[in-house]
Formats: sequence, structure tokens, C-alpha cells
Amino acid sequence: MNTIISYVLLLLNIILLVCGQILFKLGLQSSGGLHWIKMLSSVHIWSGLFLYGLATLLWFAVLSRLPLSVAYPLQSLAYVLALIPAVFLFHETINATKVIGVAVIIVGAYLIVK
Repeated sequence: MNTIISYVLLLLNIILLVCGQILFKLGLQSSGGLHWIKMLSSVHIWSGLFLYGLATLLWFAVLSRLPLSVAYPLQSLAYVLALIPAVFLFHETINATKVIGVAVIIVGAYLIVK
């Protein structure tokens, strides 16, 4: 049960990181790029930073429960989850190379946990 909680915390950490990245991207789009003054007043940027702060607190909990050699490689699943908003929210294209890369990450994550 304790192990399950550890992996749930890690999954929540990953989800918060991906959501933070989505907010960063939205904030950059709405500010027209790297315009620091506009970025500093962006609700998206500040919300993303807040989520990153929460993710960091969860990461501390994860590191106290799981070996770094397991937890850190599993964070690569954030790349896999980030493809969903990349396609549906930002209308990015996914080619065969990206699909193969995602498959390699998933297989690698499985091997780390096994």
C-alpha cells in the first residue's frame, strides 16, 4: 500500500509538471513571446509557477519514499503525457518518430519499475 501511495504521488507530480508547462505555453502565447513585462503580469505564467511549486513539494515526498534511480527516470512519463495537450490544445503534429520515441519511453519506464 505504501508503494502504491509513492507511485500515486509521483503521478501527481508528473501531472502538475505537465499542467505547469501547458500554462507556461499559454502564457507565452498570450504575451507574444519572451516579453518579460507581459509575462510577469500573466495569470498563466504565475499559475504555472504555482503548480511547479506544488510539484516540487510532491517531489520531496516522492524522494523520501522511492529511490532516485526509480523516481527520476519515471518522470520521463511527463513527455508522454505532454503529447496529449500538444496535439489537442496546441494543434502540434505527431509523426512516426515521436510515436516511436514515446513507445521507447514507456518501455523504459516499465523496465525501471519491473
